Amino acid sequence: MNQGAATAGVASVDLRFMELALALGRRGLGRTWPNPAVGAVVVRQEADGAVIVGRGWTQPGGRPHAETEAIDRAGAAARGATLYVTLEPCSHHGRTPPCVDAIIAAGIGRVVSALEDPNPQVSGAGHQRLREAGIAISVGVGADAARAVHAGHIRRMREKRPQVMLKLAVSADGKAGLSGRRPVEITGEPARARVHRMRAMSDAVLTGIGTAAADDPLLTCRLPGMADRSPVRVVLDSKLRLRLDSRLVATAREIPLWVVTGDPAAGDRAQALQRAGAEVLRVPAGDGSLDLAAVLTHLAERGITRLMLEAGPILAAAMLGADLVDEVALLRSPKNIGRDGIDALEGLPLAALTHAPRLQLIHSEIAGEDTIDFLARR
Repeated sequence: MNQGAATAGVASVDLRFMELALALGRRGLGRTWPNPAVGAVVVRQEADGAVIVGRGWTQPGGRPHAETEAIDRAGAAARGATLYVTLEPCSHHGRTPPCVDAIIAAGIGRVVSALEDPNPQVSGAGHQRLREAGIAISVGVGADAARAVHAGHIRRMREKRPQVMLKLAVSADGKAGLSGRRPVEITGEPARARVHRMRAMSDAVLTGIGTAAADDPLLTCRLPGMADRSPVRVVLDSKLRLRLDSRLVATAREIPLWVVTGDPAAGDRAQALQRAGAEVLRVPAGDGSLDLAAVLTHLAERGITRLMLEAGPILAAAMLGADLVDEVALLRSPKNIGRDGIDALEGLPLAALTHAPRLQLIHSEIAGEDTIDFLARR
């Protein structure tokens, strides 16, 4: 075999095992914040080929890390093996020792890493420490897929806000509801189940007080066996008008509820919400409206990396207009609502989203009779 063919063969094997590491890491999406959902695989080269001896992914709450999970499962077989990991191993002391220490102590011979960690506490230092220990390093395998998996962590590190995904359900005639804020069923059960999966992979779901008042939603993941995957529910409520008998407040002790306000004088209402189990967060507000950028910054400071936006036309349009939407899940129904319907985006045509120069169609899915288009920043 010539050198070019051998190099191509190694690259193919590396990509295959990195794809497995990425799949493992996705298991933690929505559960590991403020840490990224990393995946790791330990592979030994035996006489009859490559053998996986350890697998790991970041555990709920962010600890233990994927690398130590995979190495612990590999045990003595880790010595001389290759570690595939979807993000640069940490090199700093936090609640646990650095992953690079565990990698070096285990005798790992080679590390294949998809991305350098943008966290300034790491940012290349992990790779450098491994090189200094004599471990061979390959960086960049599966980088594009890893950037998508770690988009929330990257956005939080670089821009001090979460990655925002807008979920929007529209009828065939571009409507999102009935006039007078009357709810209407737009999509079918398969599409709604897909939305529950999206919630399960998000750290938090955000809505506005208008939607909370009109729909009285739960905003939980209600797929069988996945109740514990429900995200933090966040309601933007500048005047603290959220009803104490709403389903959001009634479940606040079981599933976290954060109510964001800009009204410093609403002491009694805030105390009532807090007694019911909700947390009240205060951010700057002007002209009765919350500063959306400040809201996202505050959520990032509290550890949120992946935020799902499930809101009405007003908040959806405001977030889009402020260039705070990074991804879109557009659920398209074949049904028409008719002249009594309201537009999906307040004051904007749907084309402002579907033909936005900063967004591009990534892929589409069929969900029963509905179609889901996924868009992302270019």
